[in-house]
Amino acid sequence: MRHPQLPSEGGCRCGAVRLRINAAPIATMACHCKGCQRMTSSAYSLSAMVPAEGFEVVQGEPVRGGLKQGGIHHFLCPDCGTWLFTRLDGMDDLVNLRPTLMDDTTWYAPFMETYTSEKLVFAETGARMSFDTFPDESEFPHILQAYAAAMASA
Repeated sequence: MRHPQLPSEGGCRCGAVRLRINAAPIATMACHCKGCQRMTSSAYSLSAMVPAEGFEVVQGEPVRGGLKQGGIHHFLCPDCGTWLFTRLDGMDDLVNLRPTLMDDTTWYAPFMETYTSEKLVFAETGARMSFDTFPDESEFPHILQAYAAAMASA
């Protein structure tokens, strides 16, 4: 597990939307919830939590899609429908990027996994930390500290 070389770029399947990160992720994860399974048509979704000031859309205009209610804002390519990133109300300083969109994915591994209570029986991620649902807000300082320590020792 390591940080990506920065800046790092990526994009959707059709190439209409391109993204760039200029800051290292502060956490990486896999989510096993039913919503993520449906959004990805797979066993789980992958995310890299990136500081918002280190994230930019450099080409194209993502549209809101997926779950269009509450404080979760999923953004997709308007042409091919690729799920690009998610923003959460109250966490304006962070973006959850889909790391498999990056041109170089060799750096990525999920550090934690969430919603293992909804996990498909065969789905394994290799994550170091697991949570039955989404971790409580009070647990995040410990999670981020553990991630930073793991990255420092890599």
